[in-house]
Amino acid sequence: MYQNIIAPVQFKTVKDIYLNISHFLDHFIMLIFAKSAYDAGRHFGMSYDEIIIYGVAGFILFGAVAPFAASLADRFSRSLLLVIYHFGIGLAAILAGFAQTVWQLSAAIGLIGVFASIYHPVGIAMLIKSNRKIGFRLGINGVFGNMGVAAAPLIAGILLTMGDWRLCFILPGFFCLIYGFAFITALEEEYQQPAQKKQVKKSGFSPNWKLALAAIFLSTASGGFVFSAMTFVVPRYFEISMVSLSSSVAITGLLASLVYACASFTQIIVGWIIDRLEPKWVLFSIGIGQIFFIFLTSRFTDFALFFSMLIAMSFVFGQIPITDTILSRYIPDEWRAKALSLKFMLNLVVGAAVLPICGFLLQSGMLMSSLFIILSCIAALVVAAGIILPVQIASHRQDL
Repeated sequence: MYQNIIAPVQFKTVKDIYLNISHFLDHFIMLIFAKSAYDAGRHFGMSYDEIIIYGVAGFILFGAVAPFAASLADRFSRSLLLVIYHFGIGLAAILAGFAQTVWQLSAAIGLIGVFASIYHPVGIAMLIKSNRKIGFRLGINGVFGNMGVAAAPLIAGILLTMGDWRLCFILPGFFCLIYGFAFITALEEEYQQPAQKKQVKKSGFSPNWKLALAAIFLSTASGGFVFSAMTFVVPRYFEISMVSLSSSVAITGLLASLVYACASFTQIIVGWIIDRLEPKWVLFSIGIGQIFFIFLTSRFTDFALFFSMLIAMSFVFGQIPITDTILSRYIPDEWRAKALSLKFMLNLVVGAAVLPICGFLLQSGMLMSSLFIILSCIAALVVAAGIILPVQIASHRQDL
């Protein structure tokens, strides 16, 4: 069994459900620190806004190592890289739980980012190898990833009531190790189908596709910053803004998880809408919704905050499928790989900037509610992206 792991990638496959669970674990492990940071900060004698800076390395490496992981997968085996991924994030999480200094914790979180970076370039490549119902399957896979985002504050909150921040890392780490063995047993031989020539059908692309590319980058930068900041800060924001509702970290973690879980399904709805309406107006409307409802979250507390945050996060999650749809419809084939690589690097820069910027603002005395006002202003750039995005030409709409 183990010798087959390193077989060439084209001869090894696994059922979608295993790849979906792996996507869940990827986002779940990456966001454990978001909920446990406050308790870890108290242990090391630091405030929340001071200790979150030590999680920056993980988010930087989460993006920076991904091209290297993709290269290794192409050279050796995707199945081998995914096996390394499961055992790597498991061991790194356990190391984080046993950290004795804040620098050891930072290094362990960075190691989590290294192994977590493997999934997206490798796991998604395995998923789309089969073109069978690819849109639906990618949608399901995306929801599993979002469920990982949603589950992180819930499970970490429960574990905090049972122990401390160390338990939040150690138990999920052992689960990843156990699941790694399950993943190995799920790997199976794939019989190659005879190669068939692809029929290339020319489709019309907007003559202003470079303007569409600018819209993609603008919405990626602004929407990515808003998404990263809100998925990290919301659990702590609920803790300090729902004191009349509950003082339990488990309850506030549950409420944050409910927000993420419910809002994540919005991308399926938006995906359905964008197949029927102009991407320009869908993106524009998503930006307007983000501005209005993110601003409302800075004004409310308790249940009013919960419901306004639910709607705000629905608009934030709803932006996820739009940029890739725009890229596939507007950008000529010969430019797509370059556009994707640039989009990836932009996500890396934005993701790396979120924690230090938020930490600096909070350390300077800014209230966390004011942080959401700033995020609502940044969402105005999503509206701008919708304005500059060209209308899709009729000849290409008919090809969809």
